[in-house]
Amino acid sequence: MPLSEHEQRLLDQIERALYAEDPKFATSVRATDLRSHYRRRIVRSVVLFVLGFALLFVGVISKIAPVGVGGFLVMLFALFWGLTSWQRLAGNKDARTPRRRAPAVKTPRASVMSRLEERWRRRWEERGR
Repeated sequence: MPLSEHEQRLLDQIERALYAEDPKFATSVRATDLRSHYRRRIVRSVVLFVLGFALLFVGVISKIAPVGVGGFLVMLFALFWGLTSWQRLAGNKDARTPRRRAPAVKTPRASVMSRLEERWRRRWEERGR
């Protein structure tokens, strides 16, 4: 859904203020590519998984159950973290634009949401005058 003219002006004004206040931060945020972010997260999750496996192995060899259980939990967390990053990386063809979902089937909830959006739009238009 495109922004209204008023919302677009506000967004542009916020962006200009950000560049004026801290240009280095604004440039770094704008230059960040989500694909590289998700790739780094996948690499970190693989390293964490290997660390968890090592902890599990040490726990089994030394017969210290909490170390083994901790290693298993670290492996489980790393696997979950890596898979979610992988899904986001594979789902984002163009990482700068969010993925569009298929339109949902009309439900009573959708009409409530549309009414709330309309109220929000009217409130912003009234403030802009």
